[in-house]
Amino acid sequence: MTAKDRITLVQGDITTLAVDAIVNAATNSLLGGGGVDGAIHRAAGPRLLAECRGIGGCPTGEARVTSGYDLPAIHVIHTVGPVWHGGTANEDALLASCYRSSLEAAAARVLRTIAFPSISTGLYAFPKERAARITVRQVIESLDAHPGIKSVCFVTFSNRDRAIYESELQAIA
Repeated sequence: MTAKDRITLVQGDITTLAVDAIVNAATNSLLGGGGVDGAIHRAAGPRLLAECRGIGGCPTGEARVTSGYDLPAIHVIHTVGPVWHGGTANEDALLASCYRSSLEAAAARVLRTIAFPSISTGLYAFPKERAARITVRQVIESLDAHPGIKSVCFVTFSNRDRAIYESELQAIA
């Protein structure tokens, strides 16, 4: 089975998935925010915020792992994506690092099923097509390095986002 064969795509609400870990597009403080971050914190309940307070934040491009609490997912992997500054502030490398760091954290904890949102493409304004290209390539590379991870699911919210990921996945040989 190739790395690409271990990738699925769904359109829906990441907070409803019963996987080993969902990935949170977090803020540096890890204390919640808007979009996916806010939805995950609301669905997980107040114990997630309490655990995040004890972590002390997370630099852009890195990942931290917490329990999933009231979520169907066992864990939450929090990663901080880059804010888009026109491509002049190392945004591509930082975005790739979010996915790589998240999968390294999953592999270190022997987590087998991981679900990702589209990191940095909402409020942080990273161009969606560019982000999908970086994401798919980095996840495939990381899956090759971590054969214990059995499944990565990209979770999109809109039809347009789903079509972008479908196109990028089809472009990979």
